[in-house]
Order: sequence, then structure tokens, then C-alpha cells
Amino acid sequence: MERYICIHAHFYQPPRENPWLETVELQDSAYPFHDWNQRITSECYAPNGASRLLDGEGYIRAITNNYSKISFNFGPTLLSWLETQEPEIYRSILEADRLSQQKFSGHGSAVAQAYNHMILPLANNNDRYTQILWGVRDFQSRFQRMPEGMWLPETAVDLQSLDIMSQLGIKFTILSPYQAWRFRRVGARAYRDASGGKIDPSRPYLVRLRDGRSITVFFYDGPISQGVAFERLLDSGEQFAQRLAGGFVDTRDWPQLMHIATDGESYGHHHAHGDMALAYALSYIEDKGIARLTNYGEYLEKYPPQHEVQIAENSSWSCSHGVGRWREDCGCNSGRAGWNQSWRAPLRQALDWLRDTAMPLYEQRARAFFTDVWKARNEYIALILDRSEDKVARFFAENASRELSREERVSALELLEMQRHAMLMYTSCGWFFDEISGIETVQVIQYAGRVIQLAQKLLSAEEGNAIEGGFLDRLSQAKSNLPEHGDGAQLYRKFVKPTVVGLEQVAAHYAIGSIFETGAAKYCYSIDPSDYRTFISGKSQLAVGRAQICSRITQESEQFTFAALYMGDHTLSAGVRKNGGEEVYQNTLEELQTAFSRADVPGIIRVLDQSFGGAIYSLKSLFRDEQRRILGHILESSLQEAESGLGVIYEHHAPMMRFLSDMKYPRPKVLSLAAEFAINASLRREFRAEFLDLSEVKNLLNQAKEEGVQLDCAGLAYVTGRKLNDLMLELHRRPLNLGLLRKIRQLLDVLKELPLTVNLWKVENLYYEMSRSTYLQLINDTSVPAEWFDEFLKLGQLLRIRLEAVPSAQLASAS
Repeated sequence: MERYICIHAHFYQPPRENPWLETVELQDSAYPFHDWNQRITSECYAPNGASRLLDGEGYIRAITNNYSKISFNFGPTLLSWLETQEPEIYRSILEADRLSQQKFSGHGSAVAQAYNHMILPLANNNDRYTQILWGVRDFQSRFQRMPEGMWLPETAVDLQSLDIMSQLGIKFTILSPYQAWRFRRVGARAYRDASGGKIDPSRPYLVRLRDGRSITVFFYDGPISQGVAFERLLDSGEQFAQRLAGGFVDTRDWPQLMHIATDGESYGHHHAHGDMALAYALSYIEDKGIARLTNYGEYLEKYPPQHEVQIAENSSWSCSHGVGRWREDCGCNSGRAGWNQSWRAPLRQALDWLRDTAMPLYEQRARAFFTDVWKARNEYIALILDRSEDKVARFFAENASRELSREERVSALELLEMQRHAMLMYTSCGWFFDEISGIETVQVIQYAGRVIQLAQKLLSAEEGNAIEGGFLDRLSQAKSNLPEHGDGAQLYRKFVKPTVVGLEQVAAHYAIGSIFETGAAKYCYSIDPSDYRTFISGKSQLAVGRAQICSRITQESEQFTFAALYMGDHTLSAGVRKNGGEEVYQNTLEELQTAFSRADVPGIIRVLDQSFGGAIYSLKSLFRDEQRRILGHILESSLQEAESGLGVIYEHHAPMMRFLSDMKYPRPKVLSLAAEFAINASLRREFRAEFLDLSEVKNLLNQAKEEGVQLDCAGLAYVTGRKLNDLMLELHRRPLNLGLLRKIRQLLDVLKELPLTVNLWKVENLYYEMSRSTYLQLINDTSVPAEWFDEFLKLGQLLRIRLEAVPSAQLASAS
């Protein structure tokens, strides 16, 4: 009988966007990357789109798109981030689905996912339906086809979720073998026990649903999936392939499907170079004829289920207590000794209370705008995917009960946003880990903060405060394991409340930011300045203007007058108010200009205080990324001064430092710190420079080596990788630039001797592409000097990419 292998990878990151800015802000814990999405993309999502196959000598013999040969799903919110932040990788994922359709009889390997990883058995009926529908619609928008399968978050399953999936056209899902209860052959009467993982995973099973509906379930192989995730099976691609082959049983008399399912991040993030083990295993399976690679859609078409199964409802793949991990202290955790997870229950109870309080508010207010308030919420996914004016107009034309005014449209969109965030706050990662103060849990509390803000706009001040107070009363029962954080209510006040943003805060951000870099703001707001004036005197600068601030999400818009006074270093004050008319603006402008021309700083502060109602903003008011950028700009001169001073100390004492190193004598800490700071700063500066001075880089590295200076390996590897990417992109554009080609080769030569783990993924991709296109085209071009081919081959040697040399006769004719 035929044998098939299917590897399913569940690629997912929780949504990390600031709920008010709709962008992922700087996360220091992801250093040297900007945030965890960026870091995991570099380690996993990018490599799997262009994974390396090595020959026996460790040279790259091919680069392959793993996604095209496996079954996979990406969380919709992660795909949304990839689309805007990593478009090349996003395109490789979409292309993989197209390639897989060619390979697997017209069946794409991409599988949909319920929208924002909510645990569906714990959701209410409306949320459950919307999450599944949004997952389908998001998939259709991106992959341009109907999904055949859907991944359930944490494989948490109940019959109602399966029934909704079936109604919406989903044919199959994937579950843990421990989620099967009992099974029988189709048409048989008696069931056989399948509990405790006893189900045979090598065939599909039918689940009977209401009104004659059904859905197919594939139960993955538990032990081998466990081996990939936790037993270092990815240390060897061949070992991985042989373990998969070992899952077949000769006594089975049907076409066996050997399939596994794990977190996709196993292939590169959790296990370094796991993508290469996967690529090798797939190649090995095909080359050795062990089995035929397939995906679930193709296998299901060929071999429909002959057995039916009843599932263990309210179960999941990552909690042995069903779905307890997301509602109670069930005992499932990451293993931090002495900690408890008793915070999980009051966190869910607080969020349930907030959801149930916001729901009737939505229903009541939305009836004034929509024919069917729940249909409108379901259709809102169209605007989440595309907020262009045409799409917004179409949405209201199809869902509004009448022609809405601009103000009514804003209110309607705010109601829908309140509902979107009321679902985002149930993202499963909020409960998965050990501590309520973790970034994943703070994130879901931030989403709750956005729900509260939007609800308060619809209510009186007293009613709005009651919603926030009721939520915090319940959240205060969620106790942190860390005394400094207290409880969930304290976390809300410490980490959520300061991040709440309205149009006024955006105007303040623009006013302050304009002092350092005039231009339109980032994030989900458009800023249209109608007047902007700056006055400079020495180190002091005054900016005054008016601007229209508009949310691209809700279309809420307001014109503001602003003024910002910068007096050097970190001393800055700004005021913002709603526009009070032309006369008021001109008076304020004149008063500020007069006081500034007299260098009357107290007078300027007094005008700011009187004209802007006492609401004075500072650098602390900036959004996180811009705050870092501007503080870096402010500190630049101070750091240069410190660097110069430490450099002088280092240069003065360098001979002594070398002598002490030779004598194996402990170096004074102060001198070691001066050397470390000076050399690392100089190296970073060289790698960030537009024109790289390789001789200076070599000199600095030799000094570091001779004097035992500890290099900032992570930081230097990151900036070096970016420099190499830039150089290689330039070579890709201008391949005959021999000097550039030589510089790249020389830099890689230097790096060979260093303890830096530089990510050469993009450099290797570009070289591999050039070796299969540009190189072959130039072989017969007699105008290309032989030295170019020599340098190109040397670069390939350094990158360990297998490439055949140009025949000597051709080189002779070229020269």
C-alpha cells in the first residue's frame, strides 16, 4: 500500500500591536532586534522560505521553500504584520501555497486559523462565529482561494466550533491524538475506545455534526511530534526523516498517512537551524523514496474517511486538563518553582465581565446605524483588511440601515473597534505563561483598556468611570507572583493607563517630534498641518502651528493648535488644545513669538500654561519608538563627548594594557571598561558608515584581540549583518562592480576570525540567485575580466555555496 508523509507547522505569534497606535513598539527583550516579531522572523519565518540544503562537505547545494512542501498555517494577525513589515517573506509564503497546489493535485498547503487565537470552547456564541468567519475571510483575501482546513487555536475543540467551521465550508481540522474519545468504522454500530491517545493517526476520521453536517479530523502522531518539539529530533535532518519513516506499520492494510503537527517556530526559533533539518528531511524522504509527500487536502480527496470518531470536547493539545490553562490554576505552566497561576481565573472573570458589559452597549447603540448589528460586526473584517475610502463606503452601503452622517460613521466605527478589541483581549497567550506581569498578559489587558476607552466615549463620565472601576475591582483579585507588581489592577495603572492615547496626545506627539524631524507622523493617524512656524535662537527652538489629526481606524478627526519650546538637552515643554479660531490662534502666536524674541523663557511657559489650559507635555509624552529615537539624537553629542574622553584614556593607556595582557596581569576595571567602550563604539560607527573602511575595522579588531577586549557580539553581529545586506543588495543591482565584490569578500574574510554569529541569510540568497542567473549570463561575455570570476568564486567559497568554476579556456578568452 502507498505511504504518505505530511508535516504540519503552526506558525503563530500573539498580536503585539499597541492598541492605540496599531504598530508593534520597541521591545528591549528582543535585542538586538526591534521586537519579538522581527527576531522570530529572522530566526524562523524567513529561513523557512529559503532554507539551505547542504552537501556532504557542508556547502549549500540548493535553497528551497519549505512552506511549499509541508502543510502550514499562519495566524492572521501575524500575516498582517508580515505583509507590511516583511513583504518579501510574506510573498514567499503566498508563493509557497501556489507552488504546493502544483505539487499536490491542486490542493494548497496553507490552512486557515481562527482569527486572533481565542480559545473557542471558552468563547460566547457570537465571538466563536466571528473568529472562525474572520479566519476564513482573512485567508481568502490573502491566498485568493477558499481554505480547505482550519487550525483551531491550541487545538481547543468543541462540537459547536466544528459545526460552525463545517457551515462555513471548512473540510478538515487537525487535533492531538489525546482529543479522540471513541471511534468506529462508518456503518458499524459499536464504538471502540480511543481515549488516552489510542487512536490510529494514520487515517482520517469523520465527525458527525448537526443537521447532517460533518467534518474530517486528522489526529497527528503524538510521539514524533513530541520528539520534534522537545526531544531535539531536529538536531539531524536524516534522523528526523528516519523517525518519520519509523511511524509506518507494515500490518496496516490502507494507504498510511504519517503526519505530525508542532509549533512552526520549532523550525528555527526554538531549535537553531531547525529549518535546515526540515529541508533535509523532506529532500531525504523524496530522494530515498521513503514515502510520497502530501498535504491534508490532497490525501483527503484520494482517501475519504472510512471511520468516524467522537471527540473529547473542551480539550486541547497543550493542557492535560482540557482547557483549564486558560481559565484556572490547573497545574499547567512553564515550570517556575514557587509560583502559582491563581491569577488566571480572576483575569478571565474580569474580561468576561467587561465583554458582557460592552456587548449590550454595542447592541443598543449599533442598532441606530446597522440593519443587523452582528452581521455588521462579522463583515467588519473587510475594513480590517483594507481601510481605503472605497472599502469604507462599500461597507456602509452594504450594512448601514440608512445614510449616515460623518459623525455617525465615526460612532459606528468606534463601536466596531470596541468589539474587535473585546475579542483581541482573549488572545490565548494572555493565560499561557506563568506570571500575570508577562508581556503577553499585559498585552491582553491593554486591549481591555482600549475597550474601556471606547465604551467611555459613549457614556456619561459617571457611567464610564463605573465601567473602569468595575473592571479594576475584579482585576485586583488577580495576584502577581512578584510583590512589586501587586495585582492586575496595579499592572493596569502602571503599564496600561499611561499608554492610553487620544487625538490630543497624537497632536502633542507631532508637536514635540516636529522639533527634531518635521513631517507626517507614523502610526494609524494622518496629520495635516495647516500652519507651522519655527523660531530659533541659539540652542532654543520654538514651534507653533495648527494641524488636523485624523484616526485612520475610526475616522475621528479634530483640529488642534500646538506649541513646543525646546531649550536643549531634555528640556522641552509643549501645549496642545482644540482649535479656538483664527483670532485666538494669531494672538497665541504673537504672544509666544514676542516672548521668544526677548529670550523670556518664564514668559513663554506662562503663555503655554494660560493658552493651553495647563496640559503641558514633555519628552515623556512621546510614543516609545520616537522617544528612543529623539533621546538618542539628544544623547548623541553627550555620547560622542564620552566616547572621545574614554578614547583618549584608552589611547593613553593602550601600551600599558597590552603589557598587562602579555604579563597575564589583571587589568584595572576602569581601563578595561574604557577600552571596551571605545573599541565597540568605533566598530559600530564603522559598520554604520556609508563607506566601510575595512583597514580601520581590521585595526580595531586586532586591538580588541590583543588587549582582550570583550566585544558586544550580539550588537556588532546585527549591524555587520545589515551592512553586508546593503553591500550585497548593491552588488545585485550592479553585479560588475569589482571593487564592491572584493570589499564584500574581504569583509567576510575578516569575520571568519571573529566570535560573531552574523546572519548571512539574505547575503546567501542574493549570491545564490546571482550564481544561477548573472554568473551564467556573464560566462560567455568576453568583456568581463577574469578577476571578476575569481572574486565571485572566492565569495562563494566564503559563503559555502557550491558553484562550478568557469572553464579555464573561457577565462583565457575573457581576459
